[in-house]
Formats: sequence, C-alpha cells, structure tokens
Amino acid sequence: MAYQWIFFDLDGTLTDPAVGITGGVQYALEKFGIYEADREKLYPFIGPPLTESLKKYYGFSIEQGTQAAVYYREYYKKQGMYENVVYEGIPEMLGRLKDAGKRLFVVTLKGENFAREILEHFHLMQYFEDVFGQRVDGLEMRKSQILEQVVEKYGISDLSQTVMVGDREHDIFAAKEMGIPDIGVLYGYGSREELEQAGAKRIVKGIRELEEVLL
Repeated sequence: MAYQWIFFDLDGTLTDPAVGITGGVQYALEKFGIYEADREKLYPFIGPPLTESLKKYYGFSIEQGTQAAVYYREYYKKQGMYENVVYEGIPEMLGRLKDAGKRLFVVTLKGENFAREILEHFHLMQYFEDVFGQRVDGLEMRKSQILEQVVEKYGISDLSQTVMVGDREHDIFAAKEMGIPDIGVLYGYGSREELEQAGAKRIVKGIRELEEVLL
C-alpha cells in the first residue's frame, strides 16, 4: 500500500516515555496517599488517557481523576516530558519518509502543548507537518476525534492513502472508527495479543520493518 499521509502516535511509537510518565503517575498517586514504588506496575498508563487508567487500576472517581491529572501535569511539565528517550532509528526513518514525499503527522492522546515541546526538545519536530493532541482546556477527546481533526483540517478525501501507526489498542480502535488503515508496532508498550484483539490489520516487530512497510 502506497501510504501518503502517515499519522504517528508519540509515546511508545516515536519515544520511550516510561520514566517520565510513571514518575508523573507516582507523583499524582502520592497526593492521594497511594505509594507505588514499582514503576513497571504503572506501564499500562503509557498510551491510554490518564483518567481512564486511574479509574481502571485504582478506582478513582471522575473528580479524583481530574484532580490527579492536574498533579500529573505539574510533574510532567517540570521534568517528566524530558525523561524521554527517542527510539534508535526513528530520526533516520522519519528523514527517509519525508525525503520520499510522505506527509507526516503526530496524533497523540497527550496534551498537544506537551507533544510539541517534546518533539522540539528531541529534534523531531523538523520531520512533521503538524501535531494534534488533547487541548489543555476542554473535555478529553477520544483518539478518533483527534484523527478526525487532521482529516478535516487537511481535506484528506482518500483515506486509503492514510495510515495510523501506534503501539496500543487505542491507536487501532481510533483508526478503525475513522476507517483508516492501521499498523501496530511491538517495540512499544502494547503486546501482540492486545493489538490482535484490537483488530490490527498489520503488526510489525521493529522500526526497520515499519520503514519498509511505510515506504
């Protein structure tokens, strides 16, 4: 498939954000008297909306989740966003995709302001035409709603030429809801089982394989 418009998830797809995200969750939980020393227990928080994960794993109410998100952003803005690692091979792949004339975008459930700052800090913004994420003010959007913003803003009419690339089920679900092809990656934080159960059309193991598919 000759994909022209490529939508990349950020966390777990372009960068490994484990330290920053789990640190932020630890900080937020501590504000509620919950002390979680094992960061690996917090890996499921990488990808999905924070309030959704707090409800699922810690039984937080909507009000508690909203307040916890404020605490999380305090930590993340100060240091968490910089506790990040670009996956080896990502800059080179993005450069080759851009040189091939592909139009590259970041579509993330992370706050759009955070996403842009991370991409700038790690010298990745140069490869992307635009970035779409959650607004700081307003209701939390589903990923399909964020994808829809890209399609509408750029007037993309042939969705068969688009593809959503991500490591978690939310990426796959969003693509399916929009009628967009999808690729699940296994080097992030979603398992093959998770991606298969979400209905991923294609699953790749590594960045080199991903580049071959996208080119």
